[in-house]
Amino acid sequence: MRGVNADSRRVTHQSTAARLAVPAGVLAAVVGAFVYVGTVDPHEPGHYPACPLLQLTGLYCPGCGGLRSAHAFVHGDLAAALQNNAVAVLGYLAFAVLWTVWVVRAARGRPLRLDPGPVGLWTAGALLLVFTVVRNLPFGGWLHP
Repeated sequence: MRGVNADSRRVTHQSTAARLAVPAGVLAAVVGAFVYVGTVDPHEPGHYPACPLLQLTGLYCPGCGGLRSAHAFVHGDLAAALQNNAVAVLGYLAFAVLWTVWVVRAARGRPLRLDPGPVGLWTAGALLLVFTVVRNLPFGGWLHP
């Protein structure tokens, strides 16, 4: 029992800076990626590889348009970002919320626990599948990147 208590005391006595180091590193990596995509235009050929599914089948995968969406998002064009890949924009916003919760919990010395459970994971997967199918149907042209 003493070993467990000593370990938990050590974790709770970490400095706030130490607890925030990993979230800060993750944010720095994400910001760096967005800066890169914001400066290297994905609309110009040759900068990024093409989607293999789109090249081989002509079908849009759920990620198609994601780089163009990030580029538009960085430049403040939310309408273009949504048009290029609405799911990606939802992902950016979800990341921002989860990162904020992570930072608040880390600052308070509490770990971030994500447990969406099987229902949440199946629901997310089903919504992503519906998005992918609809964007490839004739009436889903408004979801094409």
